[in-house]
Amino acid sequence: MSLLSDGGDDAALPDAQRDHPIWRHAPESLRPYVQLARLDRPVGWWLLLLPCWESSALASAALHRPPNLWHLTLFFIGAVVMRGAGSTYNDYVDRDIDVKVARTRGRPLASGRVSPRAALWFIVAQCLIGLAVLLSFNGYTIALGFLSPLIVLVYPFAKRFTSWPQAVLGFAFAYGAMLGWTAQTGSLGLPAVLLYAGCILWTIGFDTIYALQDVRDDAIAGVRSTARLFGAQVKRAVGGLYAGSALCVALAAHMICGGLFVWLGVAAYAAHLAWQVSLTREDAPTSLALTLFRSNRDAGLLLFAGFFLQSLTYVA
Repeated sequence: MSLLSDGGDDAALPDAQRDHPIWRHAPESLRPYVQLARLDRPVGWWLLLLPCWESSALASAALHRPPNLWHLTLFFIGAVVMRGAGSTYNDYVDRDIDVKVARTRGRPLASGRVSPRAALWFIVAQCLIGLAVLLSFNGYTIALGFLSPLIVLVYPFAKRFTSWPQAVLGFAFAYGAMLGWTAQTGSLGLPAVLLYAGCILWTIGFDTIYALQDVRDDAIAGVRSTARLFGAQVKRAVGGLYAGSALCVALAAHMICGGLFVWLGVAAYAAHLAWQVSLTREDAPTSLALTLFRSNRDAGLLLFAGFFLQSLTYVA
């Protein structure tokens, strides 16, 4: 990956996947919108999607039902477009700050390649698709889903007044851990709440690792983060967050009397988080921080796979 040199339409951003098919085949006129929606950085929508999928599969395992493939498909569509809408909104709010940070100064709004007005229309278009997805679920899930944008609206401002913006992100990104459950059960149960808590702690942990890339620039720009807050204790802090996440997930598995595959998924998830902690350090090079952050897609997939395989055992 190379750094953005001059903000040209054909330049990939530092943390993007230059070889991603969407980026390679997108017309130059659409590439700024690909960047706004983070379609060239798919790990983000994976991390938004996985709590939804985990929750849905957890509910299937708890109810002794096969997996609901229709719900999983809807959550996939919703995660991609709502991650895109949230990222566009974040860039809209942060466009003046992004200019001051090396990793973000080439973003479409910060570099002037997309106007604020066009970005707002792009947000609206993505939100309309997300709304159509949400309205496909039951009334309880729809009502619960309408609360999540309130958290998203706060997130871009959190770094200005608290050292815990990663916690705000956690409440937003992990929200699907409740929706997957309610979509199948029509009510909110303790296993889903425990999974939500575990995913919040997980998000704070992996976004702290991600923020290690920007510690120096954030200090200059006056941007707060848990990476700056934890400093030399970042390994211990991320370890504590990940341990709490694994514990919450294990309690959720216990609440549904999880079978063999459920517990294998929990164990694999915990082991992956432990591996990340072993490599985390305050002075981690950007490449390592980004690699560890991206690896959380695999951590979440391991947990989902355990729940999903357990629900497959109930296929008639």
